[in-house]
Amino acid sequence: MKIKCLLATFLSIAFLAAEVYPQENIKAVPFTAVKFTNGFWASRLQTHSRVTLPVCIAQLRDSSSRISNFQKAAGLKEGEFEGTFFDDSDVYKAMEGMAYSLQNNYNPEVEAILDEWIGYISKAQQKDGYLNTFFTLPHKRDYWDDHGRWTDFGRHEMYCGGHMIEAAVAYFNATGKRTFLNVATKFADHLDSMFGPGKRDWVPGHQEIELALVKLYHATNEKKYLDLSKWILDERGKGFMMGPMWMSSDQSNRNCQNQFPVASLDNIDGHAVRDMYMFTGMADISAAYDDTIYHTALFKLWDDVVLRNMYITGGIGSSHTNEGFVEDFDLPNKSAYSETCASVGMVFWNSRMNIMTGNAKYANVMERAMYNAVLAGVSLAGDHFFYVNPLESDGDHHRQRWFGTACCPSNISRFLPSVGNYFYMTDDSSLFINLYAANAAKTHLKGTALEIVQETAYPWEGSISIKINPEHTVDGKIKLRIPDWCKSYTLKVNGKQIANPTWEEGYLSIGRAWSQGDVILLNLDMPVEEVAADPRVKANIGKRAIQRGPVVYCLEKAGNEGVDIEKLSLTPKNKFRVVDGKGILQGIKVLQTTLQSKKVTFVPYYAWDNREPGKMLVWINNK
Repeated sequence: MKIKCLLATFLSIAFLAAEVYPQENIKAVPFTAVKFTNGFWASRLQTHSRVTLPVCIAQLRDSSSRISNFQKAAGLKEGEFEGTFFDDSDVYKAMEGMAYSLQNNYNPEVEAILDEWIGYISKAQQKDGYLNTFFTLPHKRDYWDDHGRWTDFGRHEMYCGGHMIEAAVAYFNATGKRTFLNVATKFADHLDSMFGPGKRDWVPGHQEIELALVKLYHATNEKKYLDLSKWILDERGKGFMMGPMWMSSDQSNRNCQNQFPVASLDNIDGHAVRDMYMFTGMADISAAYDDTIYHTALFKLWDDVVLRNMYITGGIGSSHTNEGFVEDFDLPNKSAYSETCASVGMVFWNSRMNIMTGNAKYANVMERAMYNAVLAGVSLAGDHFFYVNPLESDGDHHRQRWFGTACCPSNISRFLPSVGNYFYMTDDSSLFINLYAANAAKTHLKGTALEIVQETAYPWEGSISIKINPEHTVDGKIKLRIPDWCKSYTLKVNGKQIANPTWEEGYLSIGRAWSQGDVILLNLDMPVEEVAADPRVKANIGKRAIQRGPVVYCLEKAGNEGVDIEKLSLTPKNKFRVVDGKGILQGIKVLQTTLQSKKVTFVPYYAWDNREPGKMLVWINNK
């Protein structure tokens, strides 16, 4: 077993070097072109369709006021607003996930529910395009002058509208129906009529509208939406603050990333989810304008997040106080916040950075977050959720069926069915393979139709077979990401060893004439490793974490009855066995070893708290 001592985020210090990339003509292969055939992700998507999505629908429709607020705003019911000012966004995120699910696993009942909800939403929209039930419905006490519209930047009007736009674009792409898209464009036109150069100033308290308007631009080809998105982003840091807030001006500026212009940022600060959505929007706008205007900031911010402020799980945002960042290397375990939404945001941002640069290091972080921090957000059964994801527990932290603030369940619900978005990319001459799972995908290589078929038990095994089936023989490159955790691999094409392949930005690049039936065999060595944190992470001094492949493991009381896991210590002599999990852990590889004469079992971090409650540790004492 190798022991590696890396930075707080377990990535090479070499990444601190300055980066300059020309704008690449790289595009992601959409999830609609990727079909998971069996194994890890196929199973997770089946659980999402069968369990997670119905749970979200029932909670929104039957167990909360969220859908009834739209019915009231549509004039179909009488009553006052109930809930919290950002509740509309939970509906929209779930609807986005429902739309994605239609494309993966069509269900006419889900489409009928969507059409019903879209009917409420379209009727709830005001004549001028404004849409937000919190501001259009009466309240128990009337504390909004002129209904309060656009008087308080912290009340998430643009945030809710952004999620509505994303849901509308997703549904249009899934069905071709324009009703919801028309609602989105009418709302965006309302924004464009009020905000922009020579109009009203505005800084959204919670980012989201920026990346949503870019999606709307791509769906409609209306450049005014792209221009508005960039204007909103560039409003930050100009000293403008709108309306009353529940915290001081300095706190608000810091929490909402409004201290400095975004193009000048070089370190992470404030609320983690807002940061991720903003950085994603910056990358999207940079790509859409074919401009490097935000590149320097994005590269510096990535270094700060990943090298100094990220947990081994890929989670970010250590502080409960601001749901975000405090200071570098402040990574407590038991009190870690590591919000599920922030982890989903890490995937969004790193995916965009990967597309923008063609550099595999961003896909490495994307994979780390996906297999650990994101998946921990939903139970194995698919019906309970984590909002906060600590790396240590006394046994009192558990998933819940729902939350009053339900951003995390709805975010998981839209992430899972679109996970295929992150597997492949193409440019003018290359196919990039970022992630590994059993799937069949269709795309193009140098204009030639191409099918890719992966067969693998990844992430449990490192053996991957990739069949290449072009419509006709085509010259081009296939680039295989070698994960940062992998120190040894073998590579064959049609049974012939490739001894010295070309390395390009973290990818093994194979250039040749590809014909139907060509097979790439990639074997990634996947030993169990002990990982040491950067010594500046005080919480982990004298401790080690266990990782195998992309999966971080933990010790929990369940499965280790009669053992005080806090008194155990790893030693250089530890030998781990990789065995099949049982019961609810069936289909999962667990690790077994002996510590202080006690036989113990480690489970994947994402799989903890699925059995009886008890203590949990990611970082273990080390002798």
